[in-house]
Amino acid sequence: MTVTFASVGTPRAAEIPPEVDVHTILAQLAADHVSVPKGDDPSDLESVVADTRDQGIPLTVVVVPGNPSPDSSLRDLATVVGKSEHGTVLVLSDDWAGTYSDTYSRYRLEKAEDIAKNRHGGHSVEATRAFVQSLETNGLVSWPVFTYVLLLGLLVVTGGLYLVKRRRSQVVPEHAAGDPVH
Repeated sequence: MTVTFASVGTPRAAEIPPEVDVHTILAQLAADHVSVPKGDDPSDLESVVADTRDQGIPLTVVVVPGNPSPDSSLRDLATVVGKSEHGTVLVLSDDWAGTYSDTYSRYRLEKAEDIAKNRHGGHSVEATRAFVQSLETNGLVSWPVFTYVLLLGLLVVTGGLYLVKRRRSQVVPEHAAGDPVH
């Protein structure tokens, strides 16, 4: 089988899972920022979202049934919902998660998303709590501060080595002044 560049190299357009109706989800979100499949009880999830919003994180949670393929479609759905809802959007399926936020960096979202994944369906409340807890946890190191400190340390070491080299070049050894070495 011959693989052509066109079949491999063409990026796919953003996809919303085919069984998902975005208009229905947005209508459900209007009341309490939670959308669950028909027949599921949203009350526990609504409580978690309300508590999170009270803490200052504008969270919206969408739960979709099954595991849509590809899993990146959950992120696409989160992005579409996020453009309308704003804040942070968590989309959960049985085993996967997709996120969008206009507040948090993609790095923090992906880290929190990984913690929320693989809860094996029916654990959307637990997954949401784990996601929020991860968002609230500050990293051990602020990477911009770490970078500045590292650069400053490099400058200090380089400057110190330059001064040592300069002093050594100014010191004239005794035997170089014309005295024979004994």
